[in-house]
Amino acid sequence: MCAVAGYACAADAPGQAGTLATTPNQTITRAGEQAPIYGAADYFTGGVRVDPLFSPNESINASGAYVTFEPGARSAWHTHPAGQRLVVISGIGLTQEWGKPVQVIRQGDVVWCPPRVKHWHGAAPNSAMTHLAVGAYVDGKSVNWMEKVTDEQYNAR
Repeated sequence: MCAVAGYACAADAPGQAGTLATTPNQTITRAGEQAPIYGAADYFTGGVRVDPLFSPNESINASGAYVTFEPGARSAWHTHPAGQRLVVISGIGLTQEWGKPVQVIRQGDVVWCPPRVKHWHGAAPNSAMTHLAVGAYVDGKSVNWMEKVTDEQYNAR
């Protein structure tokens, strides 16, 4: 198998030609085909736009989306039953695990939010922030929302 997990290399090709006819076809979701979702006031403070990328299917029990927070915007406290990975695409953000200090996150940073760990994330006060969010589902649910982050919690740095 190729050194890049899940990708076929030229060395993988011999003897594989007979299996190509039985494999499913690729699916392409074109950019802009999925309508954005705007963060509900019950779960977010400030302007938040969610651009869905993919949903779970019979092969992969995970979804992904670009989430853009306007300056000062943030999620409510929440947990993920299967954890969540965030990749900061642009801007400067903040994240905090319950009982720990607020952390600054920047473009290229990757955040692993373990299962059932209470946390929040959002943009810094003077910068928008976009991250790629990828999470799996347990019993049809990928997030458990809790109380909103207070201004005092958000500004505690």
